[in-house]
Amino acid sequence: MRHTGRVIHATTILGVRHQGKTVLAGDGQVTFGNTVMKQRARKVRRMYKDSVLAGFAGSAADAFALFSRFEAKLEEFRGNLERASVELARDWRTDRMLRRLEAMMIVADRSRTFLVSGTGDLIEPDEDVVAVGSGGPYALAAAMALVRHSSLDARGIAEQAMTVAAGICIYTNANLTIEEL
Repeated sequence: MRHTGRVIHATTILGVRHQGKTVLAGDGQVTFGNTVMKQRARKVRRMYKDSVLAGFAGSAADAFALFSRFEAKLEEFRGNLERASVELARDWRTDRMLRRLEAMMIVADRSRTFLVSGTGDLIEPDEDVVAVGSGGPYALAAAMALVRHSSLDARGIAEQAMTVAAGICIYTNANLTIEEL
C-alpha cells in the first residue's frame, strides 16, 4: 500500500476470520480535534442482504459517502464482493472528489476480506486478521496473538483485541459494534 505519511486518527476497525466465522468490529468514538464528540457511533454495517460487512475509519461525512458508493457497487454486481471492491477502489483512485477523502475501509463476506484505502489500493490480507485506523496496529497484534494462542471464537477474539486497542489508543473506545457472518 502506498503511504501518504498521514495517520488516520479516527477509530479502530478490526476484521477477524476464524473457525468458519467472519467478524468485523469497530469502536464508537468520534473525535473532533482533541475533543470526543460522540461515544456510540456505528462504524460497522451489514450490506447487501446481510451477506457483506463493511467497516470504516475516517471522517463521518466521508463514511456516508463511501458506504453509499460501496452499497451501490454491491447492488450493481449482485453482491460480488471482489468486483464491487475493485470498482470502488478504481473510482476512489480516479474520481476527483473521492480522492480527497481521508479514509480506509474493511469489507468482508463469508469467504473473503479486503482493505480498500483512500489511495485507491485494494488489498486482500495474507492473514485472516486485518485492522485499520489509529488503534489498528494494537488490535491487529492482539487479534493475531489470540488467533494463534487461544481457544476463543472469532467474536471473542475481536472483542478482546478491540478492548486492548481501546486501552492503548486515545482515539479508540470500548463501545463496540460487532457484526458477524
